[in-house]
Amino acid sequence: MDSEIQGFFKNKTVFLTGGTGFLGKVIIEKLLRTTEVNRIYSLIRPKRGVPIEDRITTWAKDPVFEVLLRTKPDALQRVCPIAGDCLDPDLGISQSDQRILTAEVQIVIHGAATVRFDEALHISLAINVRATRLMLQLAKQMTQLVSFVHVSTAYSNCVVHDIAERFYPEHLNCSSDKILAVGELVSNKLLDAMEPSLVGSFPNTYTYTKALAEDVILREAGNLPLSIFRPAIIMSTYKEPLVGWVDNLFGPLALCFGGARGIMRVTTVDPSAKISLVPADYCVNVALACAWRTAEISVQNGKVTTPPIYAFAPSENNLMSYGNFIKSSIIYRDIIPLTKMLWYPFVLCISTTSLFPLAAFFLHTLPGYFFDLLLRLKGRKPILVDLYRKIHKNIAVLGPFSSTTWNFDMTNTMELREAMSKQDRNLYDFDMAQLDWNDYFKAAMYGMRLYIGKEKPTAESIAKGLKLRMRLKVLHYAFASSLVALAGYILYSLARLVV
Repeated sequence: MDSEIQGFFKNKTVFLTGGTGFLGKVIIEKLLRTTEVNRIYSLIRPKRGVPIEDRITTWAKDPVFEVLLRTKPDALQRVCPIAGDCLDPDLGISQSDQRILTAEVQIVIHGAATVRFDEALHISLAINVRATRLMLQLAKQMTQLVSFVHVSTAYSNCVVHDIAERFYPEHLNCSSDKILAVGELVSNKLLDAMEPSLVGSFPNTYTYTKALAEDVILREAGNLPLSIFRPAIIMSTYKEPLVGWVDNLFGPLALCFGGARGIMRVTTVDPSAKISLVPADYCVNVALACAWRTAEISVQNGKVTTPPIYAFAPSENNLMSYGNFIKSSIIYRDIIPLTKMLWYPFVLCISTTSLFPLAAFFLHTLPGYFFDLLLRLKGRKPILVDLYRKIHKNIAVLGPFSSTTWNFDMTNTMELREAMSKQDRNLYDFDMAQLDWNDYFKAAMYGMRLYIGKEKPTAESIAKGLKLRMRLKVLHYAFASSLVALAGYILYSLARLVV
């Protein structure tokens, strides 16, 4: 017997943006595997010379769909691509496709976004804000619409440290309609030059434009049956559809992989600050539950006046610090080390940002020049110095998030879970209070080795990694001992000169 959420999606037609991204793929997989959804229209950006249908066909080889296709071999046939681009002024959707969407779609999940923190303002504004307005306009024409879920971020209002499940228009220098109007009047170059004055106290264009997108919804959603989903930092899946599945190196996972490779050895972080990580499969479950609940509330109340907001972050009784996060990832160098490492994995945490350039010079830049010299001597292209420049830029961009603790109110999300049946809470679990962080990190690190490092956890592969780790460990401590001895000798010589 179907659960309430399964019954809600049964024979429904869904329109999803961001379907080719990390979270989007997991949403599609979960919908196809656990519900009898009629059809999923997925907005896909056309690529020159590649039919959009082929983008879906290649998913048959993507690990994330393995479990689904074993039980439902024809499941992906229910995914229909819609050519479009959130950068385009009209979303790039043809008139014929618009007619199909407005006539058939009952559920919208708008997850498309640029998540680059340092994205140019004109691009972030177009994808994250203008596209949201255009999606609202399209949704208002959908004759069968029962639910619209906008995927935002828990950090959309990170200018304050205690974030409630409400709108914060007071933090914007200008309202979303005014900013969009300015964007239409000035050149991209001029708009980007205005970034410091427009962004204000927001740490980057990503969080700023996500806040603007929420303001668009507050002002323009009208009577749409709509809710906002605010997930924190999305990491690898925990259990579904695969343990530890991931296909990108965004956010903290880049630190984990860089540390595992022995490339990244120092970063700026406050070890006591809390890191708000959430598993991708839990996020998907919240998003689908939001869609169900939004429709339920709309039916009960007749209309939605102020769209409800559902934040999703670690439970206040089950938090993880940055210090424990780094320790939890580093210990796997002794369990499942990679077979390709540049140096013995370790990460030095610098909480004083003024000391970071000095530490980075000795632990990153100087070794980078040395290894690049070796590559040149072997006739190969040098890569490390440029790589470290990018790493240091990313560390600077992520700095505000690795040294600050935010408190996220999740009252609505907890009430959402309480409203779900026991069957749904099992099928669409997102209980962060019961999450076993050690077990989750085990899943994430094994998944990172397999899906990012492309190294299967076979006995032979792990033995090879352990052998390399031991060799690099001996080399590391021998080198460190030599440096200490050299420093001691220099100090001793200076002391004798003084005497």
